[in-house]
Amino acid sequence: MHLMTVFAHPYTDKYPAAVLTRFVEPFRTASYSVDILDLHAEHFDPRFTTDDHAHFWGGPVPADIAEMHRRIERADKLAFVFPVYWWGMPAIMKGWIERVFTPGWAYQYGKGVEDRGKAPLSSLLGNVPTVLIGIGGSTQATYDKYGYADAMRTQIDVGTFAYCGITDVESHLIFNVEGEHNAPNRRQGLTMVEGIAHTFMSPERAVRNAKQDHLRARGFAA
Repeated sequence: MHLMTVFAHPYTDKYPAAVLTRFVEPFRTASYSVDILDLHAEHFDPRFTTDDHAHFWGGPVPADIAEMHRRIERADKLAFVFPVYWWGMPAIMKGWIERVFTPGWAYQYGKGVEDRGKAPLSSLLGNVPTVLIGIGGSTQATYDKYGYADAMRTQIDVGTFAYCGITDVESHLIFNVEGEHNAPNRRQGLTMVEGIAHTFMSPERAVRNAKQDHLRARGFAA
């Protein structure tokens, strides 16, 4: 089995890196192969380039994006570990999705470019089990008060992953981790992440459908 984990933080000695390490350790112990895509360490350029634009309109896939496609295609499970910036993913991870989840590979309307906006959507990614672990500086009470966690799930779980065919996606947030006074929260977060990893790899784990859950919660038929 093969796990691919996308990581977005510029330092390898800060708390997000500790979360990453604690998450992947159980997979390595269970003899998974693990591919960690450290977006900063690999100097990934998140900017949507003229080559990306040309591909969006039917041109060839940029070489660096084709390599990302191959790495994802090898994965039996996907994970994303990131600090929450402005109630969402960091720009480098958002840009990675914008560049990598390309038409003709992640989704397609009709038979291709000419059918965009006219034909129904086809989601092309296989339903690879996916987990998102966001690391937040604010309290859970703040997220609950303003609905930030729900907004993130709407945008990311449903609007990005389910849109492309990955409906078996689950999101987790570690809250209130900044400052020495929150050291207990950071320790608790690491314990939580280890539990998430064990559950995520378990053969008994129930397959989720984030899109259906989202629609039912909003009072719509799934």
